[in-house]
Amino acid sequence: MGTSRLLAVAIVAHWFVSLGWSFSFPHPAASSTAEGLVCVEETMERDVYSMMEWAFNACGVQKADGFQLTTNDGQDYEVYTEQDLPEGSPILFVPNELIFASYKAVQEFGQILVEAENNGPLSPSQRPLFRVFCKILTEYEKGQSSPWYPWLNSTPRLYNTGSAMTDACFECLPPYAAQLALADRQNFINFQQTINLVAGSNLISQETLSNVKVLKWAYSVAMTRSTEWNGERLIAPMADMLNHGTETEAQITYDEEGNCYVCASKNVPAGSPLRISLGDPTDPSKLFATFGFLDESSPTVFCKAVHLENEMDELGYSKSDLLFSTETGEISMQVYDVQLYAILQENDSNLAEAFFQAVMSSDEATKGQFHNQYWEYTKAALEEHVDGLLLDLEELSAKAKSYDIRTHPRVPVILQHNEFVRNTFWQVKQNLLRSVL
Repeated sequence: MGTSRLLAVAIVAHWFVSLGWSFSFPHPAASSTAEGLVCVEETMERDVYSMMEWAFNACGVQKADGFQLTTNDGQDYEVYTEQDLPEGSPILFVPNELIFASYKAVQEFGQILVEAENNGPLSPSQRPLFRVFCKILTEYEKGQSSPWYPWLNSTPRLYNTGSAMTDACFECLPPYAAQLALADRQNFINFQQTINLVAGSNLISQETLSNVKVLKWAYSVAMTRSTEWNGERLIAPMADMLNHGTETEAQITYDEEGNCYVCASKNVPAGSPLRISLGDPTDPSKLFATFGFLDESSPTVFCKAVHLENEMDELGYSKSDLLFSTETGEISMQVYDVQLYAILQENDSNLAEAFFQAVMSSDEATKGQFHNQYWEYTKAALEEHVDGLLLDLEELSAKAKSYDIRTHPRVPVILQHNEFVRNTFWQVKQNLLRSVL
């Protein structure tokens, strides 16, 4: 952790102390046998208010005056403030003892966990999340004897993430979103294969290891409710209730002792939501596939040109560069660059090399000459891409509407995603029709 970040955390910690916020964590009494396992059926209602009573009255979690939770349907919750919050002021404190952390899982499970990771298909970047996933499963098996049972019982059961989708869901998504959703499903499969390597170790029972519903629930909880901190993955109960926002009002930090602090990232007026960032706001399809929600406040979307990823990489661009504005349909210059580079590569390697050098050297004058000379070809290729995706979206959404929502509960969010993308691409189409470079 950098010196400035440590100083900031220390200042906030001092503020929490000055307000008299307790740092204790009195664990609930635990029985010797597991009773009342959390029901992971997708129709099961969340018990959030019991979790709040547990967190604030039994576990040392502290909140600012005005901190409130609200819900319209008993499934999706939002944190907001009833009072003005000055920038930097404390919102929430969660003691270290209550926090699920990947480094704690290694300390608790030791060699059993490490051997499974070494022999399984996990990449190094997946291991911190896998460790939190493993901890969730071990606490699930304890039932009501787990100190964390009230929190586990408050988590969502229905997820709209890629790992929760069926083949029928994938058939209703455009290529980029389907690619991301399939990647999330593959991550879950990697977790499933790795956790099964602990069979026979007494860490997790065979009954749980063979229960795909439980494994998917635990994976979804770990994926959607954890945050990254210094290469570790952590879940701070109650802090995990903060939703994502393109514009954020709060930020989560941890001190050297592992305590969690949520503070206002700017002046927040009363009545405002309290949100954190869960990922790149320019790529709502990725948030959708990973977290299962659609952020319609995203100012841009990736142009969905997955067929041009090689050209994108060669020019040193990422998906966060190739953007369409969701409000105006404006097209970023990088989209034009990648599209023209692909055309030149297909037709004249010498011209493609000259254009490549102009991009690499930031020679805007030469780039401009290329774009002016070949504009009609670039425009035609972009129109073909946009028109093709619009047609695909119409067909994909028609297929989704043919499904019975009772057996395909993710249809509404899939349709919402497709309509959001369609509206953006329609605006891009109108821009292309009237555009000159």
